[in-house]
Amino acid sequence: MSDTAMEAAGLGKRFSWRKDKGWALRECAFRLPAGRVCAVVGPNGAGKSTLLAHAAGLLRPTEGTLTVLGTSPAAARERMAYVAQDKPLHLQLTVEDTLRLGRELNPRRWDQAVAAGVIADGALDLDAKIRTLSGGQRTRVAIALALGKRPELLLLDEPMADLDPLARHELMGTLMADAAENGTTVVMSSHVVAELESSCDHVLLVGAGRVRLAGPLEDLLAAHTLVTGPAADLDGHTVVESRTTGRQTTALIRPGGRLADTWQISAPTLEELVLAHLRSPEAPPLHLDSLDADESAEAAV
Repeated sequence: MSDTAMEAAGLGKRFSWRKDKGWALRECAFRLPAGRVCAVVGPNGAGKSTLLAHAAGLLRPTEGTLTVLGTSPAAARERMAYVAQDKPLHLQLTVEDTLRLGRELNPRRWDQAVAAGVIADGALDLDAKIRTLSGGQRTRVAIALALGKRPELLLLDEPMADLDPLARHELMGTLMADAAENGTTVVMSSHVVAELESSCDHVLLVGAGRVRLAGPLEDLLAAHTLVTGPAADLDGHTVVESRTTGRQTTALIRPGGRLADTWQISAPTLEELVLAHLRSPEAPPLHLDSLDADESAEAAV
């Protein structure tokens, strides 16, 4: 087994059908170690879904490479599962038929107990046809199929968007428990950044088709500091975002040395980190996910 779940080098995708013929992804580079729970965050149109579709083997890069579980996405397809935003299911099948289809398509890896447990937790009627289910119920069926496949890599594109807060919390708990028990690598895009902080240990921030932040969540947060104090020169520090009101300045920085005693210092949350970088697209990226992460961090400061 590879110790790297996903790795991109110079990854780019250009769609000819787009009016601007622009790049959905450009010069993306990152490395995701196996066994991590990774949040892919960013605004609509940033390239998150395009990135996950490449990992699932549904798209081919225009340039660069993306390897999955040490091989090509096509070669790794049996070892991974992908839940797309629209959760495509056969609407004419019942829930029970859908699970049976999953078992027949994955005879060597299928875990009926896991798939059936996800369905039972949602109190779904096995005889109900997929077309009669709500969006949240279809999400539960799609995730049951994905977990039943016993994947080494689980790709989830906005998986919780159709769920109410309680169902989202319960299903997230199921995913995290399964990942912890089986060492599954989970890559999950979401707009609910605050929820991801308690469940993910790795982050990819995608903005305008490029990877802006990449690395372990704890290390990325530790590399940034929120400072508040008298408006003053922040030379020597990498300023991600700075706002001044009257005589007070509040800034998210990557410290380049000792901070003045006059500044109030606090640790940012994941949401504060993401929002600051999205509001400041000119801020230098930071990659702490490669074997030469120390050199990357020094170069970014």
